[in-house]
Amino acid sequence: MEAYIKNIPINLRKCVYLIFISVFLLGCSESAEARYQTGFSDGYAEGYNTTCKIRVTVVEGAWDDENYSRGYKNGRADGAADCKAKK
Repeated sequence: MEAYIKNIPINLRKCVYLIFISVFLLGCSESAEARYQTGFSDGYAEGYNTTCKIRVTVVEGAWDDENYSRGYKNGRADGAADCKAKK
C-alpha cells in the first residue's frame, strides 16, 4: 500500500489531502435550521426572563448570522408573550 501511495505524484497527493480536509471541515458547520433554533432558544429565554423580570440572560449573540438573528427575534417575541400570558 505504501509503495502505491509513493507512486502518486506529489501534486495529486496534495490535491487529495486538500479535498479531504475541505469535506471534513464542511461537515463541521451547523445547518441553517440549527442556527435558527439556537437563536430562537436564546431569544425565548431572554424575552421570557426580561419580561418577567427574572434575571439577565446571557446569549450567544451571533448577530451577523441571518438565521440566528431571525430565530432570536421570533423566540424573543414568543418568550415575552408567554410571560405575559402567565401573569
